[in-house]
Amino acid sequence: MAAAAYIRDRSRLQPPSGVVLGSGLANFRQSIFIEIEVPYVEIPHFPHATVQGHGGSLILGYVAGRPIAALSGRLHFYEGHSPADVIFPIRVLGALGVRTLLVSNAAGGVNPYFSVGDIMLITDHISLATINPLIGPNEEAFGARFPDMSEPYSRELIQLAEDLAPTLGLTLHKGVYFGVTGPTYETRAEYRMIRLLGADAVGMSTVQETIAAVQLGMRVFALSVITDIGIREEENLITHEEVLQAAQLAEPRMAALFTALIERI
Repeated sequence: MAAAAYIRDRSRLQPPSGVVLGSGLANFRQSIFIEIEVPYVEIPHFPHATVQGHGGSLILGYVAGRPIAALSGRLHFYEGHSPADVIFPIRVLGALGVRTLLVSNAAGGVNPYFSVGDIMLITDHISLATINPLIGPNEEAFGARFPDMSEPYSRELIQLAEDLAPTLGLTLHKGVYFGVTGPTYETRAEYRMIRLLGADAVGMSTVQETIAAVQLGMRVFALSVITDIGIREEENLITHEEVLQAAQLAEPRMAALFTALIERI
């Protein structure tokens, strides 16, 4: 893969862990002792992000003395990227040696017991409203044609996060994430349907990345910061600015958890 070769020419670091710095982790880069940072636009064939609140570079460095690779900014299907483009960065991480992927996102809460600012460990997802990124010819180098998705999010890492939470002063929820394409926020009827289908939160990312990571044989850990409440009676509107603000307020807690996990992986 030309993109991975380009990165290897600049660093011999072999990171076992990768982090997608999505909503709620944009400033986690401040916790990284950066060895190299390469803008997406410089990496061969690498698509680049266009959404406010998302950066656009691949970072190799250390967190708590542990080597990591970080995607500062993620790609979304709603930007006009193909599903293959969305998962391209995950495959680059796999080619660089990443075996554990940590992911964050902003999500709308559909569980009536959630509040804005809550952090939810993703235990499973529903991908019916997204396009599977593995559709098309299969490249055996990326894994099986029919990957098993019975445990998309590592139970071991979820348990580790739950064990760490009290020492970090965190309250964590667990739930199912429903992936949608965006970029519109859901209608009230859609929120009700999503809840009836068994989801606790809904968002516009993560699912395609997770599918690609599982195909590559990675362990995946993902969490959502609840930035708005979908099922609601009042006539309030959801704006991207409010979502970003809620994600930023949750950021120190999410960063502390990711750092603690990386220390123990």
